[in-house]
Amino acid sequence: MKEISLRELLEAGCHFGHEVKRWNPRAAQFIYTTRDRIHIIDLVKTKEGLLAAGEFALKLGTEGKKLLFVGTKRQAKKLIHDEAVRVDAPFFSQRWVGGFITNWTEVKKRIDKLNKMDADKKTGAWQKFVKHEQLKLDRERLKLEKYYGGVKQLSDHPDALFIVDVKKESAAVSECLKAGIPIISIVDTNSDPTKINYPIPANDDAVKSITLLISYLANAYEEGLQAFKKKEVKTEVKAKEPVAVVPKLQAKTKKVKKVKDELK
Repeated sequence: MKEISLRELLEAGCHFGHEVKRWNPRAAQFIYTTRDRIHIIDLVKTKEGLLAAGEFALKLGTEGKKLLFVGTKRQAKKLIHDEAVRVDAPFFSQRWVGGFITNWTEVKKRIDKLNKMDADKKTGAWQKFVKHEQLKLDRERLKLEKYYGGVKQLSDHPDALFIVDVKKESAAVSECLKAGIPIISIVDTNSDPTKINYPIPANDDAVKSITLLISYLANAYEEGLQAFKKKEVKTEVKAKEPVAVVPKLQAKTKKVKKVKDELK
């Protein structure tokens, strides 16, 4: 994984927290000082949290597990979409779908429906319908695509989540806690870090800050996935290799053949 410096975190504005009056006392462990009634986050702890989260994301990738990227706030949605698509990871950038984890069976039905509609449109199965019925089907498909398009590759619920804003995505956090799914999250001074397995204390509002952190986590996960794919290829190649004939068996076969030839 690429090393990240305190200067990079500083220049991205990761150290700016919220106003003192909006703080969460449970985030006190990450606060370095107060300036102009704004809490300043300890960047040493930001770096520690980011490195731990990066190691975990890397491990998930090397094991071929699914890390779901979640960021639906205005500043994060495009970044989450672009980075997740780049590294081939599932994501939610529009809104969290309630029951996505705790009611997976029902959610999976909608995902399957979207995949079927995509396939039917591609193969021309809709041609048997009149034009206005095709338009109606396509509108329904686009609506499903908007909310489920980022997760339609999933055959089961994700193995872990990366969340940009704990307060904004409280429903996702709640479902993960019930299901025992680990969470990586950017935690600002107005959030409760005690519910997060891998908290990254940092500014979760500034575009530069979240861009740096999302990219770092996405790169770590991608690195792990590449290692996993290479391992799969090696296993495939090994499985296809012909079994070598034991030299002694070869020699014995030649000897028997020689005796047969002499008898002839």
